[in-house]
Amino acid sequence: MFLSQTVALSDSSSTAEARRAGAVMAAALGLSETKSGEVAIVITEAARNAMVYGGGGQVVLSGTKSQYEARIEILVLDRGPGIADLARALEDGYSTGGTPGTGLGAIRRMASAFDVFTSAKGTALFARIAQDEVSRQFKSLVECAALKAPFPGENACGDNIAWDIRGDRCVMLVADGLGHGPNAADAADEAVRIFQAYKQESPAEIMSRLHDALKKTRGAAAAVAEIRPLAGTLIYAGVGNIAGSILSNTLGRSLISHNGTLGHIMARVQEFKVEWPKDGILIMHSDGLQSRWDLTRYPGILARQPALIAGVLLRDFRRERDDASVLVMKGATSI
Repeated sequence: MFLSQTVALSDSSSTAEARRAGAVMAAALGLSETKSGEVAIVITEAARNAMVYGGGGQVVLSGTKSQYEARIEILVLDRGPGIADLARALEDGYSTGGTPGTGLGAIRRMASAFDVFTSAKGTALFARIAQDEVSRQFKSLVECAALKAPFPGENACGDNIAWDIRGDRCVMLVADGLGHGPNAADAADEAVRIFQAYKQESPAEIMSRLHDALKKTRGAAAAVAEIRPLAGTLIYAGVGNIAGSILSNTLGRSLISHNGTLGHIMARVQEFKVEWPKDGILIMHSDGLQSRWDLTRYPGILARQPALIAGVLLRDFRRERDDASVLVMKGATSI
């Protein structure tokens, strides 16, 4: 299960709206009353900071539930001037806005994972709230984060994302239904349903099944990536405008998708097998993001949480005339 919702921070009522969205998501994921309360506190404190210091922004909530874990990841993005002294801002009692100065410290204490990236382009704050008894049992070789946002004015998002991590295998899907709105969402949701049913198969086999299943829909662009971190390999297959890139300290590589629309026109499915570096970062996204993003303009961001990388990409490189989705995966040992 992957849930996602974005709440704009535009006025004094926005914080309460974001808090309500967090409560609904926590209930859907089955988080305990204690953890649900922590979600509410983190959203309130982080959203308030974005309003006071960043002039507004957005709260992006992502929820996942599997046999291993249930968690909510909270990402708060603004375009303010940044935090001049982050180390001091994380200390209780420090404030430049006349508040008690306990917000960031409280968030860091409650979160099972916490990170902040700040620059003159704005601040991105990440916090994860997870069931303690579950998160201690499961430690993955990789960390995935995904964000999606619907076409402005639509409730349904025509993009969808799914992934599965089992041992030394991580397989991921990004799907973009043709157009936007409910019919596009139906196509992308069907792609996720088929992926979940056949995720044990190879990327090319999954893509062929998607093509057959999506004939009853308006169709979609999609790509599937399979990473085996211990073997150091990545296999990729894509059709349509889904972009894939591998970044590392020694490597920058774009992954190839063939022209076509799954469910309608697909000349062929071709797998590409490439090296997966130990410090690799995989970024996959729909064409709702500009293709010419450049993370070298954000010194140090590649060392941060995948959700922060995804959030900065969505904040700064989104095309506002389409649905948008982005998935970021990196080795858990490098976070």
